Amino acid sequence: MFERADFSTLSLRMSGCEAEYKDALVVLFGAPFDGTVSFRPGSRFGPQAMRQDSIGLETYSPYQDTDLSSCLTCDLGDLDLPMGDTKASLDLIRQTTERIVADGKIPLMLGGEHLITLAAFESLFVKYPEICVVHLDAHADLREDYLGVKLSHATVMRRIWEYTGDGKIFQMGIRSGTQDEFAFARAGHTELFPLSADHNMASAIAAAAGDRPVYLTIDLDIYDPSCFAGTGTPEPGGINFRDMMQVLNEFTGLHIVGADLVELAPHYDASGVSTALALKTMRELLILIQNQYNGVRK
Repeated sequence: MFERADFSTLSLRMSGCEAEYKDALVVLFGAPFDGTVSFRPGSRFGPQAMRQDSIGLETYSPYQDTDLSSCLTCDLGDLDLPMGDTKASLDLIRQTTERIVADGKIPLMLGGEHLITLAAFESLFVKYPEICVVHLDAHADLREDYLGVKLSHATVMRRIWEYTGDGKIFQMGIRSGTQDEFAFARAGHTELFPLSADHNMASAIAAAAGDRPVYLTIDLDIYDPSCFAGTGTPEPGGINFRDMMQVLNEFTGLHIVGADLVELAPHYDASGVSTALALKTMRELLILIQNQYNGVRK
C-alpha cells in the first residue's frame, strides 16, 4: 500500500482530494516529465501549478451537482522522476500505476507530456487486455518515430496501438499531424473523429466502447489556444470548456479504469487561465468517475 511519504516531500496536495489511500476510489499522482517534447518544454511544472492554484477552485460542480470533497480521491503528490532518463521515468510510472491497480483503485495521472500515458496504459493492459483508449487531443500522436526516436510524445498512440491492435483507440478533436498519420488512422487502425469534439462524436465513441474497460487520456491542447494558451504545442481550432462538458456528459456510461490529463505547461500563460481550466477539467473528470462507481451511469 502506498503512503504519501513514498512521493516527493515537496509536493503540495490537491484541494478536495484529501481521502486516505486506504479509503480512496481514485488515486491522483503527478508525473512531471517532459523529456521528449518536440517544441516547447515546461509541462513538467503542470502538476505542481495545478496543486498550487487548486486553493482557488470551487470543489462543487454545478454541472454534475456533486462536490469533489465528497469523492474518495487521494492525492499522493508527484513522483520523483530522474531528469533526462526516459526509460527510468517510464519504468517508475509503470510500477506506480501497477501498485495502484493492484490495490483495486483507479489511477488518474497528471502530466507532464503525453509519452507518460504509455507507461500507465501498459500497467492497465496487463489487467485488462481488452482495454480501449479514448484519446482527446489536438495531435494524432501516431508517428512511427520522431527524428528517429520511437519513444516520444509524438508517437505515444502508435506505441499504444502496438498493444491494442485495430479498433480499440478512439481519437477525438485531432487537427494536427502528418499526412501519413491521418492515412494510418483512416486505414482503420484507429477510430478517428477529427477536427472537433462534440456530444454526437462522444456518444458514438461511448456506444462503440460499450462495457469494455476504458483508459481516458486528455491532452489539454484539445482546447483552443484562445482559452488554453499554456501548452507546449498550441493548435488553433480547438474546443472550449462547454464543449468539453458535453463530451464528458456523453462519457457517463464509459467504464473508466484509468485516466490522465497531460501537456499543461503553465509558464506560457501568465494569466493562470490555462491552469484554472485544467483544474476544472480534472474536477469534472474525478466526479464523473466517482459517479460511475456510485451507479450513476447511463
